[in-house]
Amino acid sequence: MSKKILTPKFRVAFPNVFKPKLNQQNEPKYGLVMLFDKNTDISELKELADEVAREKWPKGVPTDLRSPFRDGNEKADKYDGFKDTIAVTANSNYKPGLVNQNVEEIINQEDFYSGCYARATVNAYAYEKLGNRGVSFSVQNIQKLDDGEYLGGKSNPKDDFGPVTVGAEDEVSKGLFGE
Repeated sequence: MSKKILTPKFRVAFPNVFKPKLNQQNEPKYGLVMLFDKNTDISELKELADEVAREKWPKGVPTDLRSPFRDGNEKADKYDGFKDTIAVTANSNYKPGLVNQNVEEIINQEDFYSGCYARATVNAYAYEKLGNRGVSFSVQNIQKLDDGEYLGGKSNPKDDFGPVTVGAEDEVSKGLFGE
């Protein structure tokens, strides 16, 4: 199945879109986790996942099939931003295209991070591998839609610092170690 669809807006988590990362099988993969607010209509994604499952197993979809849709609340204690979301992982063997709101290529890794908002074109596929079977999504292209608060405790340097005057050591040292 190669039907490609455009996702609704989601919050980005664990983006790995600039260079591949080795997965558990030691295969290089690109990808990200798409965090959809629980109220987001993701019916088109669900329909596509159902469609590829029925194609792969026309005599009946296995009851132990792994779903690509995860309840974010199950990971909310461990990961920032997962509360009240549906988490969907999308991977690829190929580097996805990545553009900004003006459809200009994003090349600076600092511009695309866990916490920003995006949408993506994805397709679904069914798999049977290493004793597991399920449906997953492959990311094709991504468009960053908006900035957001960093996930995972990272802060923006602009929020941590203000401008200083060169040579004003007294101003820079104020507040260090409770002084």
